[in-house]
Amino acid sequence: MPLQVGSVLDGVVTAVTNFGAFVELPGGVTGLVHISEIAESYVRDVRDFLKANDRVRVKVISVDPKGKIGLSIRQAVSPGPGGGRRRPSPNFEDRLARFIKESDEHQQVLRRNTDAKRGGRGTRRGP
Repeated sequence: MPLQVGSVLDGVVTAVTNFGAFVELPGGVTGLVHISEIAESYVRDVRDFLKANDRVRVKVISVDPKGKIGLSIRQAVSPGPGGGRRRPSPNFEDRLARFIKESDEHQQVLRRNTDAKRGGRGTRRGP
């Protein structure tokens, strides 16, 4: 059965790339969810939202003559009772912990660079 544009299907993420995620659909066909079609909010890193073997609901948004299938997760999600308001993602704590860790590491690098500049040249005078 050929896929119809507008169909909403369940699939499994098979691979995650910098530009999106490949999702295997029923029947063994694979389509691409572009990074811009993953969430309503800005997606900097696809891996913050998806990983291999995740089950996702997708909407078929395009099927080209060569057989490439364009999918969308954000269009497949219907607004709930909140009228389209998004709840915080379930892994918010993980994302916050990762941000804090990266921030601390960045601060350490900046401190090291500043300390190296202070004690370097020009501290010794004379012949």
